[in-house]
Amino acid sequence: MLRTERLELRIPQPDDFAEWARLRRGSEAFLQPWEPAWPRDHLSNRAFRRRVRWARVEAEGSRAFSFLIFARKPLQMVGGITLSNIRRGPSQCGTLGYWVGQDHARHGYMTEATEAVVEYAFDELRLTRLEAACLEENAASRALLAACGFRFEGVARSYLEVDGIVRDHLLFARVAGDDA
Repeated sequence: MLRTERLELRIPQPDDFAEWARLRRGSEAFLQPWEPAWPRDHLSNRAFRRRVRWARVEAEGSRAFSFLIFARKPLQMVGGITLSNIRRGPSQCGTLGYWVGQDHARHGYMTEATEAVVEYAFDELRLTRLEAACLEENAASRALLAACGFRFEGVARSYLEVDGIVRDHLLFARVAGDDA
């Protein structure tokens, strides 16, 4: 578990399903322009249990860390952040992804959560580079990454599928030792 001034970040648990599904369902129109197409069973308890198992197995192997983000006062889920594709060897890096519920956007939660994961990645996991990508028109994500010390590195053509279409993405990175 990671803690910040206002937040707790932790691996999802089976008991998180109802709150997770409510937050995702209530933010569906807000999230879908930025995410892969949701499978039919996306908001099902069965699909969530698969996510919980994946998160546990990947964290145990230090290959990925999927955190749900909870505001502490009042205690409520506000989003999620994932450090995935962790690579070891000549490259010590990982990829950051995140989402926030519509009602919790623009409250600084994702900036605080991102800074906590960056610190965890560099200080605890000893990674030397973090990468993130977003669509060009996602001004909020671009601003978040800049505020957290990520630098623009270029455009990746046909990088990720978003809402059913493979799209170009802007690439950003932060290297250990960079100023935030």
